[in-house]
Amino acid sequence: MARRTIDMLRRNIFAGHDAGAENWSIIASLIETCKLNSVDPFAYMTATLPAIVNGHKQAQVIELLPWNYSR
Repeated sequence: MARRTIDMLRRNIFAGHDAGAENWSIIASLIETCKLNSVDPFAYMTATLPAIVNGHKQAQVIELLPWNYSR
C-alpha cells in the first residue's frame, strides 16, 4: 500500500477518535514490520489473528511475530 494511501485511510477512518488512531497505528506498524521482513501482511494477519482468537498462549507470543512467520 502506498504511503499516501495509508495516510488517507488514517485520516478518513479515525479522524477525531483517539482510540481509533491508536488502533490504526498498531495495524500500520504491523503492516510495515511485515514488509521489512519480506512477509505478505495479508497472509500474516490471516494466519495470526485466528491463532490469537483460538487461544494461542501469551507466553509463546514470540512465535507470532512477523520475523518468525513462515509460509
